[in-house]
Amino acid sequence: MAGIDTVFLLGTAAILLTPGPTNTLLAAAGLAKGVRQAAPLVGFELAGYLTGITAWGLFLAFAQTAYPWVGIVVRVASSVYLAYVAVKIWCAAGEHATTRKEPIGPYALFMATLLNPKALVFASTLFPAHSFERMQTYLGSILQFACLLVPIAFIWIKFGAVLGGQRFSFINPEKLQRAAALVIGVFSVSIVGSAVRLSLLPG
Repeated sequence: MAGIDTVFLLGTAAILLTPGPTNTLLAAAGLAKGVRQAAPLVGFELAGYLTGITAWGLFLAFAQTAYPWVGIVVRVASSVYLAYVAVKIWCAAGEHATTRKEPIGPYALFMATLLNPKALVFASTLFPAHSFERMQTYLGSILQFACLLVPIAFIWIKFGAVLGGQRFSFINPEKLQRAAALVIGVFSVSIVGSAVRLSLLPG
């Protein structure tokens, strides 16, 4: 089983905590249904991410065998996406994550997660090398990913559930969102750096 990778854990946690379509639906479900009734949605988020990450990972492992430059292109694309997310979060600072009107159900959450570009970021930049070529490494990475996702998903559900009350009125959503934007922005730059280093390696 894969050992503990600090970069993997911190990077994965930062991205999972970042506002996005999946987390918005989780927060909205928490607001509409409460923590207990929204809790089963966490399993559908996990299923959506595992399906998306595995599909992207297998595709990239196959493609990079024939075209080594694919990995560099995907890393740059992931970096651009994260930079876009950071700017979007910064500009939207202060807005509630529970203003969406879509129906909140297992299918809606699974599809939102499956189509979430974060799955590509996880597969291409955070999961350790050879995760999709060696079953032992894959299972170890998936287990660590799941151990991070479940509590973070409940954080978003709980966040939505308490927004309607006054117990957490001291929390400043605007500062929290801008802090998240800065973290993701830094991570975006680090991915570009890894892509540059990869491109300079002898072929």
